[in-house]
Amino acid sequence: MKIEPKIIYEDNHIIVVIKPHNISVQEDDSKDIDMLTIIKEYIKERDKKPGNVFLGLVHRLDRPTGGVMVFAKTSKSASRLSRELKDRTLHKKYLCVINGKPQISSNRLVTYLKKDSKTNTVKIAPKLEEGAKEAILEYSVIKSRNNLSLLSVDLITGRSHQIRVQMASQLNAPIYADFKYGDKTHKGNLALWAYELSFVHPTTKENMRFSVMPDFENSAFKFFKDDIEKMIK
Repeated sequence: MKIEPKIIYEDNHIIVVIKPHNISVQEDDSKDIDMLTIIKEYIKERDKKPGNVFLGLVHRLDRPTGGVMVFAKTSKSASRLSRELKDRTLHKKYLCVINGKPQISSNRLVTYLKKDSKTNTVKIAPKLEEGAKEAILEYSVIKSRNNLSLLSVDLITGRSHQIRVQMASQLNAPIYADFKYGDKTHKGNLALWAYELSFVHPTTKENMRFSVMPDFENSAFKFFKDDIEKMIK
């Protein structure tokens, strides 16, 4: 299946795209189409490149999660953006819809997470347990209605499934349609979206910031459309 990427910015060094829900960032055991392949094939065909297209993976989004991503078009850009990610100057913000309403409207959550590769699940673990990694995020409640809450999440560390696990375990409020971490009731796309990405351009050193609306179709974001449109301009 041929998919054309939704490009929101591109130059000779980077390409910024919107990843749809339920598409892997790179090829996995399922062998389903993935973002790296989609973008490489698009550039190869568009620019009529005879050889392989270089595309550096800088950061990730879980397969069910959609939103804005940046890929590097040169090895130098990939190295510099990866350094920004490590130094936490490449910054990501998310929207999510959770079940219930947090008692504290704005807070910082800190814990340690450990991934089980066999089951592809993540759990809270003791700090000193082998494989446990620190996970930090900050959230703010934007709006609550009908026992659902729209949150903006500032991701400080980027652990696998981090927001999903911290919402379910620390707030006792799983993300809407997150069957894996506790929402057995709702169906549709996972209500988790990377809506903002900011970083320093790897060559021009310009401060870059991109904000994108979530996909309202088949997700709980439709219940908060007016609030989100006021927030993201």
